[in-house]
Amino acid sequence: MDTTTGIGGTAVYLERIGVKPLPPLTSPFDPGYDPITLEGHLEQSAHLMSSLKISMACWMIADETATRRKIAAARMHGVPAVTGGGPFEIAVAQGELDAYLDLCAGLGIDRIECGEGFTDLRESASNIVARAHARGLDVQYELGKKHDGPFTEASLSEAIDRGKAWLDAGATHLIVEARESAADVGAFGADGSFNTWVADRLVKAFGFDVAIFEAPNKPSQFAMLNYFGPQVQLSNVRLEELLRVEIYRRGLHSDAFAHENLRPDRQAAPAYSIRAVAD
Repeated sequence: MDTTTGIGGTAVYLERIGVKPLPPLTSPFDPGYDPITLEGHLEQSAHLMSSLKISMACWMIADETATRRKIAAARMHGVPAVTGGGPFEIAVAQGELDAYLDLCAGLGIDRIECGEGFTDLRESASNIVARAHARGLDVQYELGKKHDGPFTEASLSEAIDRGKAWLDAGATHLIVEARESAADVGAFGADGSFNTWVADRLVKAFGFDVAIFEAPNKPSQFAMLNYFGPQVQLSNVRLEELLRVEIYRRGLHSDAFAHENLRPDRQAAPAYSIRAVAD
C-alpha cells in the first residue's frame, strides 16, 4: 500500500472509480524523435502501446546507431516495432523489396506495413507475405489511397476484398488510412467529418481485433472513441498525445465522461477512510 495515500496506488484507485483494465489498443508513431525522447515515452507508456510505428522514412536517414537503439528499446519493453508503409511502397517501385526486407530484419523490426497508398502492386499478397515471413517479419496491410479522397461505396468494397486477400495470405492486421490530416481520406470527409458508415463496414468485415484506424489528430481520435467506445484500435497517434488518448478511452477526460460508453462504471466499494493512513 502507498502510505502517502492509504489506497494502494493509482491502479487500485482507478479500479475503485470504475476504470476497467484494458489491453494495449493504440499504436503510436515515431516521426523522428531522438532516442532519449523515445526511451522516455516507452518507460512511461509502453504498457499502453499495441505496437510502435517507426514511421515515414526518417529512420532510414537518421544515424543508424540511433535507429537501432530505438528499435532495441521498443523490444526491451515488449512493444513490436513496425515500419510505415511509405518505405515499402518505394522499395517495391524501385525493384528492391528483398533488400528492404533484409534491412528491416537486420535492424530488428518486428512487422512491416504494406500498402498501395500512392503506388500499385503487381506482386501478389501471398508472395510478399511469404518473403517477409521467411525473414521473421510479420505483415500488416494498409487500406486506402492517400490522394484519391475518402472511400466511396465502390472503393470501400474493393478495399475490403483486398484486405481479405492479405489476411488469407498471412497478414495480421489491416490499417485504415487517414494520413496526417484525417481529412479527405479513408473514413474522413473533406471537412474532417467522420464517415461512420465506412468504419461500420470495416468493423463488420474484420472486427476490432484486426481493423486498426489511423487517428492522427484530436478530432479523429475523439470521434472514433465516442462512436465505438474503448475497444477500437487506433494508430498514428503522436507519442506525446498517447496519454491523452488513453485517458479519453477510459473516460477520465472531461469530454469523454459525458459519453455513457466511455464513462467509468463504478462498482460498489468500501468507503475510503483517512484512518487507513494513520493505521
